[in-house]
Formats: sequence, structure tokens, C-alpha cells
Amino acid sequence: MKFLDEAKVYIRSGDGGAGAVSFRREKFIEFGGPDGGDGGRGGDVWVEAVNGLNTLIDFRYQQHFKASTGMHGMGRNRTGANGQSVTLKVPVGTQIFEEDNETLIVDLVAEGQRFRLAAGGNGGFGNAHFKSSTNQAPNWANPGLAGEEKTIWLRLKLIADAGLVGLPNAGKSTFLATCTRARPKIANYPFTTLHPNLGVATIDGQEFILADIPGLIEGAHDGIGLGDRFLGHVERTRVLLHLVSAQEEDVAKAYRTVKHELEAYGGGLEDKPEIVALSQIDTVDAETLKKKVKALAKACGRTPFQLSAAAHTGMTETLRALRDVIVAARNGD
Repeated sequence: MKFLDEAKVYIRSGDGGAGAVSFRREKFIEFGGPDGGDGGRGGDVWVEAVNGLNTLIDFRYQQHFKASTGMHGMGRNRTGANGQSVTLKVPVGTQIFEEDNETLIVDLVAEGQRFRLAAGGNGGFGNAHFKSSTNQAPNWANPGLAGEEKTIWLRLKLIADAGLVGLPNAGKSTFLATCTRARPKIANYPFTTLHPNLGVATIDGQEFILADIPGLIEGAHDGIGLGDRFLGHVERTRVLLHLVSAQEEDVAKAYRTVKHELEAYGGGLEDKPEIVALSQIDTVDAETLKKKVKALAKACGRTPFQLSAAAHTGMTETLRALRDVIVAARNGD
């Protein structure tokens, strides 16, 4: 399934049905009178967060959603049927914006959360509604009210507990594949990962969700490489795991490059708890590793974890550190 995290759609709620103008005329009944019924209400347009979806790809093939019009009123005081509503099914974590793509309408962060995007028009009153002691035969009725129409943007921000960040080829996808059942594409070239991947990691019987996003390079906030468009998917995370490859000639520079891009993006990413790890340590000798650990520690201000996902080295310690931060954040909510 292709990954799509932004979509533009047009919605329109149903018009209300018109009221009826009708008079009661029955054989052998002396007195008639108005008996026009009211029109039915137009259908609404709803959005609902559902489980089992992690992309907006469905909205690439359907961009127009229209609820049906309410039925008109009829004689014998019969009210028209209400129009059928439509519901947009979206993944948990989807944000709905106005047409300007800046004004937030609703943020759907929980499964089953629903929101009415456009209300259907009310049905018009039939002439029976206007009968009074001074006007016993009104010959008019109200038309139904028009529904609402608008263009909206859907923007998906995945729900995850921890996010993996780093330069391309820092070992993020290998880390995700090793500790979860996710199977991201892994290869030795930049931008192997073209869209975010999710996986559920388990450590000491406790589970949490990991999000792997495409690697950042210098100038990503200006659109260089794949840019920073996927950083929104780690905005909701409780902790970031910053991986720096031991194969980098200057690990300190690699660390600062990603930190600069996080700060340039904003969204609170620069203030999130961060765990730093030197990855792919099985690719360098002991002396080189010692130097790089020291250089990275100086750059980030603390001793980094050392791990190799391919060799299953240091994974347990890193996952436990992530779990501790996540559990503490959950308890603080």
C-alpha cells in the first residue's frame, strides 16, 4: 500500500427538503384544512478516526464527498425522510484543516473520535405549521435550507511513542526491523526509506510504538533531499532516538546537522527528550570506536549508547532507555 500523508478533499452536506403545501379533502368530511408536512433534514458530513489505517491513500481516488438531500414533505402531515450522512474514515492522528491549510478544525488523536465537518440543512415547514386562528388556510410553505460546502485538507501525523531520527544510512530501518516485526526496505544507499514506517517494540514485557522516518540531510528545512515534510510524524512522540553511524568520518558534525534541522523545523522537536546512540559499531575497530564515542559524547553532552542492530549488540540497553522515558511520560499525563 502506498503511503500518503496529505490530501485535499471537497465536502458538501445535504440540503433540507422543502415543506409541502397540501389541503385535506376527503369525502363525507365537512371541514378540510392544511395538512402539508415538513421537509426532512439534509445529511451531515462526518469524519471518524478508525483503527487499521495508517495512510490517506483512499483520498487519492475519491476527493468529493456529498451527503444526500432531505426528502420533501408530503400531504397528510407526512414529514420527509432525512438525508443520508457520509463519514470520512481516516487514520488515528489525522488533522483536519480549512482550505488555507493553516486553520486547524479538529485533531483526531483517539480511535472512534468523531467530528461533524458540515451540518445538513434544516427541512422547511409545511403549510400545516402556519395554521392559526386567524389564518386557517395558509397556502405557502418554507423551502429547505441549503447545506454547507467547503474544501478541507487532511494531514496525517502518525501516533508513535518514540521516533527514530538521523542522517540517511544511520541504521534506523535496520534498528526498526531488528526490534519489531516491521519490514522496511534496507539498502546501503541514501534515502532507502521514502516514507515513515511503524513497528511495535517489546522489552521486558512492555510494548511501545516506534516510528522510522526518512533520513535528514543538511538543508532539509529548505527542501533539500526529501526535505523535512515527514518530521511531522514524530511531533507526537514522547522521545527521540538519535542514531549516528560509526561510519561517519565526523560523528560530531553528523549529530549537529540533524539537531540543526530539528531546531529549524520547530514543532517542539528540539525540546523533546533525546537518547543518542552510536550505531553500526560492528563496522569499525575498537580504537576508532573509542575515538568516535568520545567525539559524539562531547557534541551531545552525554555518553551515547553503542549499538549494532545487525549484530544485536546494545539493543536491549537502548530499548530499556526508551521505555523508561516513555513510561515516565505516560505516568505524567
